[in-house]
Amino acid sequence: MRWLIGSILASILLFVAFGTARADENDAKSILDKAIKALGGEEKLGKVEAFSVKSKGTVNFNGNENEFTGEVTVKGLNHFRREFGNDQFHGVVVLAGDKGWRKFGDNFSELEGDGLANEKRYLYLQVIPITLVALKGNGFKYETAGEEKVGDKPAVILKVTGPDGKDFKLYFDKESGVPVKQVATVINFQGEETTQETTYTDYKDFGGIKKATKGEVKRNGDVFQVMEVTEFKVLDKVATETFTEPK
Repeated sequence: MRWLIGSILASILLFVAFGTARADENDAKSILDKAIKALGGEEKLGKVEAFSVKSKGTVNFNGNENEFTGEVTVKGLNHFRREFGNDQFHGVVVLAGDKGWRKFGDNFSELEGDGLANEKRYLYLQVIPITLVALKGNGFKYETAGEEKVGDKPAVILKVTGPDGKDFKLYFDKESGVPVKQVATVINFQGEETTQETTYTDYKDFGGIKKATKGEVKRNGDVFQVMEVTEFKVLDKVATETFTEPK
C-alpha cells in the first residue's frame, strides 16, 4: 500500500511540475505575442528582412559628452553596417556573416575571435527589440522572469538566451505590450564586461510598424548614450557594397 501511495504522490508532483512548466511557457508566449501585436503584428514584422535607422544624440567618452549622428543598415541577424560620428571623429563597423571590420578615423582592424562574437551579439541586441519575431526561432530561447517597474509603470520581463548562449532581459510595458527596457552584459571599449541598460520611449508609427524613437543607454549605472531616431525605413533591397570592407 505504501508503494502505491508513493507512486500516486510522485505522479501528482510530476503532473504539477509539468503543468507549471506549461503555464510558464504559455505566459512567456503570451507576453511575446502581445508585444509583437503591439509593434505591428507578426505578418508585417515577419516580412522585415532589412531596415535602416538614422539617429542623433550624445555619447560619453571618458567623461566627455560628444554629439553624434549615426546610421545603421541591417539585413537579417548576420549583416549590418553602422556609421557614426561628428566633425571630430568618424567610425564604421561592418558585419557580413562570419567576417567583420572596424574603422575609427585612420585606424582599421579586421574583426575576429571575441571581437567578431561581440559584434554579432551587439547586432541581435539591437534588432530583437525592433522586430521581436526572431525570438521564435534562430536559436533563441525565452522564459518569464517576473515583473518590475520601469519608470512608474509595471513591466513584465522575459529572460532571453541568444544563439551564443548568453542571456539578456527584455522588459515589456504591462498595459501596451511594447518593449521598454533591455538589460544585457556587453563588452566596452576597454574590453571589459559591463552591464548595459537601454530604455525605449516615444513610440511612433512608421508605415504600420511602431518603433521607439528615443532611447537612453547606461553602462554600470552611468549614462553612456542618449539618442533620438530621425528616420526608420524598411528596405526591399540593400546594395551589396553596404556590407563590404570599409574604405
